[in-house]
Amino acid sequence: MTAVSAAAALLLATGCAADGGGGPAGPAAGTPTRSAASAPPSASPSPSAPPAKGSVRVVSTVARGLKSPWGLAALPGGDLLVSSRDEGTVTRVDAESGELTVLGEVPGVAPGGEGGLLGLALSPKFAEDHLVYAYFTTESDNRIARMLYDESRPPGQQLGAPDTVLRNIPKGVVHNGGRIAFGPDGMLYAGTGETGDTGLAQDRASLGGKILRMTPDGQPVHGNPEADSVVYSYGHRNVQGLAWDADKRLWAAEFGQNTWDELNLIRPGGNYGWPEAEGKGGGGGFTDPVAQWPVADASPSGIAVARGSVWMAGLRGERLWRVPLAGGKPSAAPQAFLEGDHGRLRTVAAAGGNRLWLVTSETDTRGTPESGDDRILLLEVE
Repeated sequence: MTAVSAAAALLLATGCAADGGGGPAGPAAGTPTRSAASAPPSASPSPSAPPAKGSVRVVSTVARGLKSPWGLAALPGGDLLVSSRDEGTVTRVDAESGELTVLGEVPGVAPGGEGGLLGLALSPKFAEDHLVYAYFTTESDNRIARMLYDESRPPGQQLGAPDTVLRNIPKGVVHNGGRIAFGPDGMLYAGTGETGDTGLAQDRASLGGKILRMTPDGQPVHGNPEADSVVYSYGHRNVQGLAWDADKRLWAAEFGQNTWDELNLIRPGGNYGWPEAEGKGGGGGFTDPVAQWPVADASPSGIAVARGSVWMAGLRGERLWRVPLAGGKPSAAPQAFLEGDHGRLRTVAAAGGNRLWLVTSETDTRGTPESGDDRILLLEVE
């Protein structure tokens, strides 16, 4: 495996075929370690950059025993909702005790390969409407639906019937995308994949290989590149990370194929090159990534922004990457943490201030699960 220092040098000089393969600071005491086996971006830069070198400390293990966890959403009171890709269920995690309560199973989910129940997001008006959004694979497509969460009902029956807001996102055994998030503009964004059919990424009429932007009802938004389309950017291979910085710039993580995984700064209408370009130097009007990684060092899934840096979870790379930002570009070399300590890392989410939640992904058929997997960890970062 490439050493961190070598990877950092590659990054300054200058993304995973499938979901976790290049073709196919130490933890706190008591935390188990693994065996060796948007609105358009702001034009003004951030006033200052974070330190070139950061730090990560594992504060606690919030939950254990999760099966194929994928999406994560924080409830107003601090508890968490987590989706199970392969079981098609949504589980509530008590953030204090770690107790797991299954809310219910999402009807219509058809797990297979990299598909299943994927990203979760709460309605911007969750306190009023109690709606949970989910991105999932069915027998015919990938789609986004919302469900009423009713805590007064018995466990296992707390999710209402799915109300589909967007359908006909292409599905495949691989490259289903799946991350959804509400942006600072109140609109719903989704990262999709090209399902292994590379031509979809450049096909503006397809929803595959794109970042989508829509109203909470699934309609195109004023300010999208095309008034009647939810397509926001295109030329993507498989987008599984979406996050905004303090200046409301949208960042996305993307799997490469054989050479480079990517961190991209997303601009409306941007063409990010796939399949004609992978990594930097694509030319031809393509938008280069802001940072890139050899596929063995990353296979990026979720990302989050905290303390002025993008934090990126790596599946095949089994590490958490920190990319300090100065405006719309890195201010220093990316730095890797937790390398090999907890196995494959699927999702990272901001937990407020200098804290992050980190979700492992050892039970997704590509890991080597140990007792207690999968887990949600609470981190302190700088």
